[in-house]
Amino acid sequence: MLDLRGLSDFTDHFVICHGSSNRQVLAIAEAIEERLSEELDLEPDHVEGRRQGEWVLLDYIDFVVHVFVKEKRSFYALERLWGDAPRVEQPPEEAAIPRSAIPRRGSRPTASG
Repeated sequence: MLDLRGLSDFTDHFVICHGSSNRQVLAIAEAIEERLSEELDLEPDHVEGRRQGEWVLLDYIDFVVHVFVKEKRSFYALERLWGDAPRVEQPPEEAAIPRSAIPRRGSRPTASG
């Protein structure tokens, strides 16, 4: 995760990950959406790339999730492009997402939230 506060006007954080195939990229993006919806009542404001599955972008306003096919991640090199952004350490995969870890300023809650 990259901390873009002070470097970007459109979001505070980038979460960047990759899968080994289009199918896996789509599965990762879907799992992220489901977990954020179930655990934090968040829905993305905008989603791109589901059709191709090479780069899925989930825009939650305060943070943007980029899920790439490995080759596309290397090609676009967002970590290098945003090289001035501090990297944020992530907890182990098994850890629950703490509510305090997700910015809520502009993110849209679901209709029930």
